[in-house]
Amino acid sequence: MTGNPEIAYEQDDFEFETIDEELLVDERCQQILKRFYLFLQQQGLAPAEASELAFAADLYLRDYLIDFGRQNIVRPEPGIITKFAGSWFITHTLDPEFNMLERHLTAVTELYKYLHIQHLISAEELSFLVKEAGEHEFYRQRIDSFLNLTGEGFAAWDAECAAKF
Repeated sequence: MTGNPEIAYEQDDFEFETIDEELLVDERCQQILKRFYLFLQQQGLAPAEASELAFAADLYLRDYLIDFGRQNIVRPEPGIITKFAGSWFITHTLDPEFNMLERHLTAVTELYKYLHIQHLISAEELSFLVKEAGEHEFYRQRIDSFLNLTGEGFAAWDAECAAKF
């Protein structure tokens, strides 16, 4: 692929109910991630850096949004990144560290900027997504409080920012 390949998908192409539809959406996500990887390189990132960001974005897209959340990746709703970074990532990572989460937030932000360039999300959606991804102190506090949980504290911790959709 040369140049900046346009994505030939529409929002409805990421809706799914059956396992067959989910598998098609997963394939489409893989294609987007490959194009995202190439785009990052065209923007001047070294292949290793572009690969790291695409890999981090893959966790968000396919593991969190599709598998866990059952969400359409190009119909983001407010709170989607907050749920990911403030709860899901923390509880689905063996040893959650803010530096690792920050890398994922960078990848998610860059991915959404790319999806905006591809006309798959609106400027308004991009704006609230970037704002959510930038709430670093909140996420740092969530990791710290999670790591310091004792006894019955998880229910209260989870209630503050549940991962559930």
